Amino acid sequence: MYIKKAEGSISGFVWKSPILESTDGLSTTAFTHCNFLPLQSRLPGIKVKYLLVVWLGIFVGSWVAYMHYSSYSELCRGHICRMIICDQYKKGIISGSTCKDLCEEHSLRFQHCLSSSPTQQVYSGLWKEKEVIIKCGIEEALKADSNPDSIPRRDVVLFDKPTRGTSMDEFKEMLLNFLKSNLGDQTSLAALVSQIITMADVNRDGKVSLAEAKSIWALLQLNEFLLMLSLHEKEHTSKLLGYCGDLYITEKIPHNSLYGADIPAFLQSLLPAAVHQVIHQWFAPAWPRRAKITIGLLEFVEEIFHGTYGNFYICETSFRNVGYNDKYDFKMVNLRKVATEMAIRGFLKGRHCEQNVDCTYGKDCMATCDKLMKQCKSDMVQPNLAKVCGLLQDYLLYGAPPDLKEELQKQLRTCMTLSGLASQMEVHHSLVLNNLKTLLWKKISNTKYS
Repeated sequence: MYIKKAEGSISGFVWKSPILESTDGLSTTAFTHCNFLPLQSRLPGIKVKYLLVVWLGIFVGSWVAYMHYSSYSELCRGHICRMIICDQYKKGIISGSTCKDLCEEHSLRFQHCLSSSPTQQVYSGLWKEKEVIIKCGIEEALKADSNPDSIPRRDVVLFDKPTRGTSMDEFKEMLLNFLKSNLGDQTSLAALVSQIITMADVNRDGKVSLAEAKSIWALLQLNEFLLMLSLHEKEHTSKLLGYCGDLYITEKIPHNSLYGADIPAFLQSLLPAAVHQVIHQWFAPAWPRRAKITIGLLEFVEEIFHGTYGNFYICETSFRNVGYNDKYDFKMVNLRKVATEMAIRGFLKGRHCEQNVDCTYGKDCMATCDKLMKQCKSDMVQPNLAKVCGLLQDYLLYGAPPDLKEELQKQLRTCMTLSGLASQMEVHHSLVLNNLKTLLWKKISNTKYS
């Protein structure tokens, strides 16, 4: 047996090692070196990879935290809203049923920010130890002064009507003309004017002061508030509890998503659609509960088709805009996504188009385009019912009873093909809606779920 030097190269590293050779030509030490040296040569690379992963994790985490803080400080300005409202209340510019609670007794408190836009503040809150939703707009305030801590002169812009010296008859005429332009010339508008006057009279003295008139007029400029008044007789919208200036309070809907729970906003873009679907199915109520919620949603669609104060269109059909209460009664969470027929007609009138998509109001209220005249027509491509059935397809078919599933799928498919043409809207629309309601009601009637 003898020893000789051996040289080799692995992964670019030159190494030298004594190799113990036996007379039979077999090497033992050589195998040991060959096994360990490649691992040793890779260790620095592995450590660098781990460091890169850790550094990347820290960077992404810091970026998410920064974006969350930035978006929160931009979206959530409830303190500005409260400051503006209370300043104008103390000056006697505005009035309302909750001004004293907000600005003097402090029994109305802002809690968690729910805003999706910096110009439309939405907060959960407590009022007389009851959970509520608080909403107010600060668009004019943001334009007035770049310093968020100063008190903007929003009263000059927003609370400019009616002017001093306006008589009660003139104010009623203002209200009637406003409602006609927004809801259409309905015979029932006189009753709505009386309701508004009663609401404006906060101190119940039979008169409407200038501050009371300015406040109710400012509120009527908000689409959601106008729709709440127009649909107040329906049980599928949030109840209006009070207001101060153009800040208003509604009841809190316990479940503000059709599935009962929603994925946090910062995760929605990161997770694939299949994961969204699994999470929604996981948290969704039992199928009979979903059937009851669906019946309420279909009744809402029926109510706004030819309502007391005209026709209304759902212009963003999303499960995030509809919810339900603890009794599984349907509630429309976000009325800002609902538009009056007059608003859509005004938008479409004389509008140039090349294709249907150019005639879209909101997110999905699409009208037809007259390609010869290059102008939008007033007929909707899809009615409310067809869009809602598209939303309900996954919601209802998952977990549906086997003896019902095939017929339910067939009716939903028929519903989704409904046209928005005026000639088909009356009879066909009602027939499909009633068939679907009847199918669901028969399955859950005379059970604990009904």
